[in-house]
Amino acid sequence: MPRATNAPASRKRRKRVLKQAAGFRGKRSKLFRQATEAVDRAMRMATDHRKQKKRTYRALWIVRMSAACRQAGITYSRFVQGLTKAKVGLNRKMLAEIAVRDPESFTQLVAQAKSALA
Repeated sequence: MPRATNAPASRKRRKRVLKQAAGFRGKRSKLFRQATEAVDRAMRMATDHRKQKKRTYRALWIVRMSAACRQAGITYSRFVQGLTKAKVGLNRKMLAEIAVRDPESFTQLVAQAKSALA
């Protein structure tokens, strides 16, 4: 009795991996084994880089707020401490947007933070 290889499923799996590897250079997009390794690594890296992206954006927001705080005469850490005491529930993303787009409102937030610290 001949050996059954389930060729349709194997071909479908290989085509799926090679399609994911389209755009990779050289053997990584042509040969199944190299493509599999490249796609697996790309998937792992994609997960890591989604996490790194969040870190990078948070750092950017902090830098923007820190610059705006220094212009207003307070350090970033004291500003955040004051907002926490004043129970202002804005996250860093929104605070950074306010600092960039609406400096007058940010100055009011700084005043709130300073009064809560005093």
